[in-house]
Amino acid sequence: MQKYYAVGIMSGTSLDGLDIVFCKYNHTKRWAFKIIKAETISYDKSWKEQLKNAESLSGLALTKLHKKYGRFIGEKVNQFLHGINEKPDLIASHGHTVFHQPEHKITLQIGDGAEIASLTGVTTISDFRPLDVALGGQGAPLVPIGDEFLFHEYDYCLNIGGFANISMIKNHKRVAFDICPANIVLNHLANKLNKPFDIDGKAGQLGATDSYLLNQLNQIDFYQRPYPKSLGKEWVDEFVLPVLNHSAIHINDQISTFYDHISDQITKVISDHPEKKVLLTGGGAYNKYLIERIRAKTKSQIIIPPKNIIEYKEALIFGLLGILRLNRKINCLSTVTGAKVSSSSGIIHLI
Repeated sequence: MQKYYAVGIMSGTSLDGLDIVFCKYNHTKRWAFKIIKAETISYDKSWKEQLKNAESLSGLALTKLHKKYGRFIGEKVNQFLHGINEKPDLIASHGHTVFHQPEHKITLQIGDGAEIASLTGVTTISDFRPLDVALGGQGAPLVPIGDEFLFHEYDYCLNIGGFANISMIKNHKRVAFDICPANIVLNHLANKLNKPFDIDGKAGQLGATDSYLLNQLNQIDFYQRPYPKSLGKEWVDEFVLPVLNHSAIHINDQISTFYDHISDQITKVISDHPEKKVLLTGGGAYNKYLIERIRAKTKSQIIIPPKNIIEYKEALIFGLLGILRLNRKINCLSTVTGAKVSSSSGIIHLI
């Protein structure tokens, strides 16, 4: 039996905070895991602003932020690990995405792994996406290999965070793709009501769906394209926010309409069959109104797991990606990303 202790770290586009998880991973015939500790470090106003505006920085300023954010992660990991007896074999950090334009072979996640390794004294693996992009892939999603190894009992693994993404077996192969924007837009609209986010979908419930706006959103070209495909903040800025900004309806109505947009796009992808199981994770799993809208449009079983899986599934899978990379095993699937070949991706900073 192989046994590893790893720290997985994830920062999503919704800027909720830094997810850190410490897990024990075992491998006999199948992989298994046990979460020992998990925590979300909320970003203060300064960090939210720095990460949100990183895309507009000069090359030098962005490089400085890359190093500074890496030191921030390293410091938070040291605090997180204080009092834990087991020493991690590795740290696997996703970083925070600033640019993601695979069509131009560009993807950038800041949070320097060298800084994390130097501060923690633990071998750190970072930059999981660029190799796949260089190989012609989307560089995303990366989580599906973890779905394959750790959550194989589900027909669909659906994550709703800044974006909604899904992975599944199709024609005996694991495939996955981004479905649509989710919290990245809902939070943007909630901010206009002076709220950080729409708790339980209450603002959406106060509004009414506008069929014209919903049709405009559903007709966006991305939804007609075949997978593999992925989304980034730049795409939202270019194709989604202009549609919403040109709408004269009340913000509550825009939010309500966007809930129907998300649920429309998700239920287009999942089977309408009562025996199909959908594992739902990410911050969207707490949004009662969004879940209600999805359940109203499919007969498939929407299964919401315990809190530590909802919140830390992506981070714990990055821990597994790090283990696979350290052992030179495939951790990025070409069937998911569209790359020429599958790869063992990530830069290793050995300590």
